[in-house]
Amino acid sequence: MRILVVGKGGREHALITSMKDSASETEIFSFPGSDAIAELATVVNVDGLESLIDWMSENKIDLCVAGEESYLVKGEGLANLCEKAGIPCWGPHKQSAQLEASKEFAKEFMFKHNIPTGAAAGCADIDEARAAINGVYPTVLKFDGLAAGKGVAVCADEASAEEFLNEVLVERKFGAGRLLVEECLIGPEVSVFAAVVDSEYQIFTPARDYKRALDGDGGPNTGGMGAVASRQLVDKALLDQIDREIVKPTVDGLVSDGLPYRGFIYFGLMITEAGPKIIEYNCRFGDPECQAVMPIVSGDMAAFCLEGAKGNLNEDLLSFSDGWSVCLVKASAGYPESSRSGDVISGLENVSNARVYHAGTRKNAEGNWETNGGRVLAVVAGGDDRMSAVEAAYTELAKVEFDGMQSRTDVGVFNF
Repeated sequence: MRILVVGKGGREHALITSMKDSASETEIFSFPGSDAIAELATVVNVDGLESLIDWMSENKIDLCVAGEESYLVKGEGLANLCEKAGIPCWGPHKQSAQLEASKEFAKEFMFKHNIPTGAAAGCADIDEARAAINGVYPTVLKFDGLAAGKGVAVCADEASAEEFLNEVLVERKFGAGRLLVEECLIGPEVSVFAAVVDSEYQIFTPARDYKRALDGDGGPNTGGMGAVASRQLVDKALLDQIDREIVKPTVDGLVSDGLPYRGFIYFGLMITEAGPKIIEYNCRFGDPECQAVMPIVSGDMAAFCLEGAKGNLNEDLLSFSDGWSVCLVKASAGYPESSRSGDVISGLENVSNARVYHAGTRKNAEGNWETNGGRVLAVVAGGDDRMSAVEAAYTELAKVEFDGMQSRTDVGVFNF
């Protein structure tokens, strides 16, 4: 089976590792890939989506897997172009991926299909946003488009709200686009993932992401400083409620609205006193949740995704461990406001009984790994119970060092 995975980060490194571990015989390719991914897959050098589609057709690729969200909505859309070329794609069409690409589109979808979520108002400029906030704090402000996990601010007061409004609607930090002013929901967050194939779906192991830069959920939002995953994270009654009130209505809504969907969908949830409510959708696996979940999935991920892309949901191809997985991220100096590249990474060869997924690394001229981005790498370890997995992950994380490194010390401990 010849598979091409689109993306270059830690999530794609984890997906490709899982594909390589599949029972099916696979040959893996990646675009645009990375130095770390190149050790597992052949990196394809083309200059855009159309050229990539031509390359896949010429090289008889059996399956395209969408890892990174931007390609789903770039140009005509990755899945749309694959369909035209007759290439099965594990990832939704461009029109369906608006659930992630536009926060306002997603909210309107939730309201239309009576899916529990917070109140919200879309705004075109700073005056509309101020009026929508109306002095009520805390409030949640979201850039409408894609922003690599950084376009959301939970603002406790007017000063922090004004700072974010100015960045988004005046300085246009994330580019042109509207802004969503949203009710601030209170409670623990949970990430639920489902593999969706038309009207059918399978729920994967739930996870919890640690989005803030500092211990105790302090500091700015990041793309994620760590995650935990376990089937024990959410009890059966709550997961059944999430399925009944959020997952199934979402899948049914996609079908009724004529939005084709074959791929992973991420449900970012807040467990409020009034029950679970959805904060956001992602039209792919979460990052770094994917890095936490993949090690506790066994079976044939390659065949599962191929069958799903062809319209067949085969749940028997996968099984899930009952234990815990803890993912710890090491970020570079300056992250998330900026990042520093070129710091040599040491100790990777000493990591044992854990997986290392590279997100922002590269090989230097001497053949050593060095930093090349904000979130540099993730160390993932497991255990039968949560605290044994936490201890194992932190033991291995301590073996990896580079100048300016940042990591949280409470992933898997705080908020439990």
